[in-house]
Amino acid sequence: MAKRWEKDSFGRVRIDDAKYYGINTFRALENFRISGIAVPIEIIKAIALIKLAYCKSHLKKRTIESKKASAIIKAAKEVLSGKFDQEFLADVFQTGSGTSTNMNVNEVIANRAVEILGGKKGDKNIVHPNDDVNKGQSSNDVFPSSIQIALLIQIRKKLTPALKKLKKALSKKSNEFKNISKAGRTHLMDALPITLGDEFSAYSSQIKHSIDAIEVCEKELLFLPLGGTAVGSGFGTSRDVSRQAINFINKETKIKFKQAENLYEGLGAKENLLHFSSALKRTAVALMKICEDLRLMASGPKCGLSEVSLPELQAGSSIMAGKVNPVILEMTQMVCAEIIGFDSANTICAMGGRLELNVMMPLLSFNLIFGTKVLSNTAETLAEKCVQGIVANQKKCEYYAESTPSIVTFLQPYVGYDKASLLYKEAVEKNISIRNLIIEKRLMSEREISEIFDFYRKKKK
Repeated sequence: MAKRWEKDSFGRVRIDDAKYYGINTFRALENFRISGIAVPIEIIKAIALIKLAYCKSHLKKRTIESKKASAIIKAAKEVLSGKFDQEFLADVFQTGSGTSTNMNVNEVIANRAVEILGGKKGDKNIVHPNDDVNKGQSSNDVFPSSIQIALLIQIRKKLTPALKKLKKALSKKSNEFKNISKAGRTHLMDALPITLGDEFSAYSSQIKHSIDAIEVCEKELLFLPLGGTAVGSGFGTSRDVSRQAINFINKETKIKFKQAENLYEGLGAKENLLHFSSALKRTAVALMKICEDLRLMASGPKCGLSEVSLPELQAGSSIMAGKVNPVILEMTQMVCAEIIGFDSANTICAMGGRLELNVMMPLLSFNLIFGTKVLSNTAETLAEKCVQGIVANQKKCEYYAESTPSIVTFLQPYVGYDKASLLYKEAVEKNISIRNLIIEKRLMSEREISEIFDFYRKKKK
């Protein structure tokens, strides 16, 4: 296996010559043997996009040699294509600025550009990873910007469409079930009747408001701290170069990013990312409630509520033959638990601003990118493999609607709260419906009973 020597201020190391990363990445791999989990590839590609944009901006300003710029641009595009994904191995638990990952991208692009120009990897005289690829930038403005770019791409391509698909599926079921009466259950105890459609309308509304919350967060993520360089002052670059780089990023992503109004805040504070983390948590909390409700309503088939049936997807037990479990709902709830846990870690990470820089960004990047990815996949799976196939057990639902003793509430205007409470207790003790108890006690005529007890049916229509 061929090796090459590289050196820095700490000394010399030998690197496998097949590798495109260099000495800084090598040291990061040696220093951070922690989790085996690399920084998400979405972040890598966002960083590569930033390198591409800055190179184009410098080329336009004629502050970089055109031949060198062409090689860097080609190399950056190859990174964006996924050609070098295996080269980006820096652990997510690393230096808090993400410098190891930024250096990793610089080195891979530089060494590939050197190859394109006919040189050998490691020859910094041809293309330098810091002086050329990282020209006008710092890890401190590149890494936080890459998080925002990667997130907005994922939100618009995956998360929002997946949540809209789920909302549509829930709305469709709400309309399908609008005339099916069922018992309400506050505190998990028998309550006034509602319709199954009412139940699903609430779920659809929850998802709508989650989508709305995410859209609010998108506006904050549009403001990139590019141009702040090391401490927010912009030393080593010009506003024109950075703004032009952002324009190039906008052309590539079709997203209208802008330069942050205060670059010092953009480097040191991460409340914008925490706000988005909270929106993910809100969505997870909504899904937890929806899934728990569906599990309760689908419990059975003989000894539970059995108000709805879920699609049967796989065997549920290795010993109890024929048993089928709500696997999609259980999967969703585990994902939600992960998202909610991430938000606690993200809160601490957002508090990791120390003077001019937040130093817990790699973990933030992983939690938010991974959380967005799994939540997107989960919402789509929940819609396609569960919600769309839910079937109502109309007879069982309407039996419960008639049987709930809380419909005695409809009598309160006629007999008062105290008398209604006694009737409730008697109906439960005799195990008969309120309607039948009234008939038995001859408290009202059949016509009066129908007018009173059909109130909720008339209301729903």
